[in-house]
This record gives sequence, C-alpha cells and structure tokens, in this order.
Amino acid sequence: MSSMTFGQKKFTATPPDKGSFPLDHSGICKIPMLKYMVCIRSAGSDYSACKLEAREYLDCRMKNNLMATEEWKKLGFSDVDSKEGDKEN
Repeated sequence: MSSMTFGQKKFTATPPDKGSFPLDHSGICKIPMLKYMVCIRSAGSDYSACKLEAREYLDCRMKNNLMATEEWKKLGFSDVDSKEGDKEN
C-alpha cells in the first residue's frame, strides 16, 4: 500500500531551528561528553545538577566547529560560571 492510502497526508521533513548538529566522529569532545553523562547518571537524570559539565561539552563543540557559536544566555547558561569564565562569549 502507498502512504496516500485512506487520505493520509504526505510527511514533509523540516530542518531543525538551529541547523545541523554534526556527529563527533573523531572524538574531539569525548572527555567532556563522558563527564556530562557520568554526572547525569550520578544525579539521577537531574540535568540541572550538571549544568557546568553541559556547558563544558557545548564549549568544546563550539571551539571545534561541531556546532554554531552561540551566546551562553541563549543556550540557558547565563547563571553558570565556568572555570575559564566568558572569554569568548
């Protein structure tokens, strides 16, 4: 049967709002990602307890062109202080 059976509408894919989020095939940001995942697991899936680790992971991705550079405030990290501070953003 085709997808048009019984009056079903054809699915039209839309791109994400922020663009693509390329995979880290070479493992450039593997260490910050693992730190974040360990924190999430130890915090019982409470992501708010792991904001510093999430920020470090996203910072690594931005520095290595694995995602577009964005202001921390727009990503929800305006209240988190990093070890390095806000040198770039």
